[in-house]
Amino acid sequence: MEPVTLTTPRLILRAVGPQDTEAVYAAVQDPDIQRWTTIPSPYLPEHARGFTEQMVPDGWSEGSMFTFGIFLPTGELAGMLALTMRSLGAAEVGFWTAKEHRGRGYTTEATLTAARWAFTQMAIDRVEWRAEVGNGASRAVAERAGFTIEGTLRSCLNNKGVRRDCWVGSLLPSDLGLPSAAPYLPAPAQG
Repeated sequence: MEPVTLTTPRLILRAVGPQDTEAVYAAVQDPDIQRWTTIPSPYLPEHARGFTEQMVPDGWSEGSMFTFGIFLPTGELAGMLALTMRSLGAAEVGFWTAKEHRGRGYTTEATLTAARWAFTQMAIDRVEWRAEVGNGASRAVAERAGFTIEGTLRSCLNNKGVRRDCWVGSLLPSDLGLPSAAPYLPAPAQG
């Protein structure tokens, strides 16, 4: 699949490439990004090159991971978001926000934009979010985007060789007023 570009009134979501390597490298030097994500730490220039020149284009061409740089209209990198295919009709969202752009709602806006695209263009019926327990900033983005927090999974994430518990949540097309690609039969209400 060819990469797509998505826009909002405040953001441009597009695949990153070699021209973005330096911006990715600089943003990911933030200790919080290295702490809460599974990217290598320390994060070296060759990691950024491999990401922008191989991982992102390969993910798009294979249809396995759809990575968007979150850019301001000025061209400045505000963050990164990826939808990774997990099973038929389901994807997992992951994101980080550059330190100087936190607290402005950019990542929530980008998450909703990417989810709408996945629901309407990719026949995705579930976008799942996971974050290590304690990553309150990631959870706040997920909650503001309308994800239902479904619980805690024990020993679910491997971050730099350490198994960690994680929160899990989901966003369905119906949460955004969109139809599902496949019929959905929720569990009966417990009374």
